[in-house]
Amino acid sequence: MTSTIDSVVSRLLRTRAVVRAPIWLYRHRAGWLLGSRMLMLEHIGRRSGVPRYVCLEVVERPSVDEIVVVSGFGTAAQWYRNLLAEPACRVSIGKRTSVAAQARFLSEEEAVAALGRYQEAHPKAWQRLRGAIETAVGHEVEVLPMVNLRLLGD
Repeated sequence: MTSTIDSVVSRLLRTRAVVRAPIWLYRHRAGWLLGSRMLMLEHIGRRSGVPRYVCLEVVERPSVDEIVVVSGFGTAAQWYRNLLAEPACRVSIGKRTSVAAQARFLSEEEAVAALGRYQEAHPKAWQRLRGAIETAVGHEVEVLPMVNLRLLGD
């Protein structure tokens, strides 16, 4: 059964103005206000060749220069598809802005393990996020595609 909160969050996740609002902060060098669990990914449009931006939640930090993010809307998410076409990207996180990065797509086994660690570290956040994602996509999610972003330098 879908809760009212899940429905509201699901609607917000599908509202362009809401999901794009944090980009303004990052583009004005104030992304650090969102903490270390959010980042802005700059990727290249696979058809247009134009830079595109999306803000994502950090699932984990395997090292200082590695960040794992999840595609809550699966492999159909535009940013995910753009990275498949061109894995070179840029990341802004905390006070680090527009750092060159390279995307590597996690295997299903790696994604399951990373999601398990996230669920353990942030059980309430996962419960809320999972409910919102499932409401938005219309089915249960057990595994989600994940991407490791290796930062190459400032």
